[in-house]
Amino acid sequence: MSAEDELESTFVVAWARLLRVSQALLAAADADLKSKGFPPLAWYDAMLELKRAGDAGLRPFELQREMLLAQYNISRLIDRLVGAGYVDRRSAVSDGRGQILTITEAGRAQLKSMWPTYQSIIKHAFADRLDAQEAAALTSILAKLETAPRD
Repeated sequence: MSAEDELESTFVVAWARLLRVSQALLAAADADLKSKGFPPLAWYDAMLELKRAGDAGLRPFELQREMLLAQYNISRLIDRLVGAGYVDRRSAVSDGRGQILTITEAGRAQLKSMWPTYQSIIKHAFADRLDAQEAAALTSILAKLETAPRD
């Protein structure tokens, strides 16, 4: 095996491991939330971003951009959140066709009730497995990847 093939193999292995770990952590989080009677992690993620946006709210494309989780069908997610009473949808004043989404009091309450379970997931599946130095190194590495230019 040439040095170039070895280098490529190292990156491919790291890439695959990053994706596998990410998918496994998200699946474990969803399973734990579901076992406690909560909606999926995507709901938490969306409501958290709407809470952060405050009274100004977010347009659907802004919500999708801010979310941690990939959401390929944002309209279906929004419909479910609105249907559950966790999100309000209103017409944008500046653009009658556009929508503004805001979190409701029920959404804030749901977010608050979900947090201890989500916090526990983060602690047991992630924080308990790394020391502070490893977490800082991982944060630095992921920041490099997060800000990488996309073609």
